[in-house]
Amino acid sequence: MKGRESGMPEEAYWATFFDPEAALDQLLILGNSLGHTVEFGCGFGTFTLPAARRTTGIVTALDIEPAMVEAVRQKADVEKRDNIRPEVRDFVADGTGLESASQAHAMIFNLLHLENPVALLREAHRVLGTGGVLSVIHWRSDMPTPRGPSLEIRPTPEQCQAWMQEAGFKAIRSIDLQASCPYHFGLLGQR
Repeated sequence: MKGRESGMPEEAYWATFFDPEAALDQLLILGNSLGHTVEFGCGFGTFTLPAARRTTGIVTALDIEPAMVEAVRQKADVEKRDNIRPEVRDFVADGTGLESASQAHAMIFNLLHLENPVALLREAHRVLGTGGVLSVIHWRSDMPTPRGPSLEIRPTPEQCQAWMQEAGFKAIRSIDLQASCPYHFGLLGQR
């Protein structure tokens, strides 16, 4: 079940919206460098490869679109990254397929405009081990942006925090991504 369409642009244009290395520095992936990471909706691999470079664990990169998964697989091959596991998966309908408490980090970027965001956040909570960290990036709802879902379906940071809390996350805090992702806000939550 594909979520509400957010308008994925061409890859080169998409890359202009983010500085993934700087964003990941702010989202504390370095603090989880020994554990596994799950990425919900890997897309072009914008964050997948930088995350894989920062961990000795496996990065499970999930996406419903076979072309996106194949693109990530090819990029991982070019970089000779054996710690990326790209997989075509409808994680909204079927979950991640990962064992409970098996991940140190979960990334949900630009997805919480889905019909049922709490279910997705609960799946992230389920797969994270004790002390595991969820990082969220989403399109800002307080301003028009060059791409992304319509403003009407974009959640506010406060809505996302409430959903994260409902899903069981604690120590939720806002991350200022203005320098690395000017059209986005960031949140961190701990299991």
